[in-house]
Amino acid sequence: MQLNFDTMGRLATKGAIASLLLSGIAQAATLEQIKAQGYVRAATANEVPYGYMDTDGKAKGIAPEVAEAVLTKMGLGEVQWVVTPFGSLIPGLKANRFDIVAAEQDILPARCEQVLFSEPNSSYGDGLLVPAGNPKNIHSYEDVAKNPDLKLAVVNGTSHMTFAEGVGVAEDQLIVIANNADAPATVSSNRADAYAATEATVTSLVKEGSGLELANPFSDPVVKGKAMRSFGGFAFAQGSEDFVAEFNKVLSEVKTTDEYKKILTTYGVSGASIAASVAKKTADLCAGK
Repeated sequence: MQLNFDTMGRLATKGAIASLLLSGIAQAATLEQIKAQGYVRAATANEVPYGYMDTDGKAKGIAPEVAEAVLTKMGLGEVQWVVTPFGSLIPGLKANRFDIVAAEQDILPARCEQVLFSEPNSSYGDGLLVPAGNPKNIHSYEDVAKNPDLKLAVVNGTSHMTFAEGVGVAEDQLIVIANNADAPATVSSNRADAYAATEATVTSLVKEGSGLELANPFSDPVVKGKAMRSFGGFAFAQGSEDFVAEFNKVLSEVKTTDEYKKILTTYGVSGASIAASVAKKTADLCAGK
């Protein structure tokens, strides 16, 4: 069997990637290496509507569907998806277990110190899941902070935990859960009085007959005089600068299409929030601006 130089180069590149993995060195693959391996390793969290796997094993939600649209235009149509707890997404990137995280993670300075982010893909405000009728009259994070008897459920590692702590919710008031799917039972069982997530997430958790509702009205948390609004993006390992640059280029093109708008609106993102996603740059968000 004869191998041409291109084939030999691809084999050598794949061999180099394999050697890095076997040696235990957590080093991000370059865009050239990812193209040579022929597929992208992608991770998401089990969080409707931002990213999850359906019953057929297909990645669905805002982030996976936009990611696949971008990667396909980049010539990277084969994506191997895994689901991992939200709090394990960044550690997994740093350990080189995947090439991209598509979970609409809020672009925050502390996260920017650990991984690289794309430009924002979405923008969203928060909301609270409460029992029907909102018996504890909770309409903000601050309402929880003012009453030490109240308990607030949050997913580990999310910006909602950061916001809660930022307005003075005490550590012993926080009920930390693994994912959004655990939230309805946590509130229904009175283990927590409310669950904090994005408005779209909370809306997706309110089912007919569940005895739960979205707290209305809701006031956005104000931390150090600044109203908090989240900006979700795709995350990459340090060292993936060329991958991120090309991804951002194609993402900016995809965001002008009807396909992009349809994906986000299907999952409950308003036109105003879609427009807001272009109001901030990742560099500014990473700088805390």
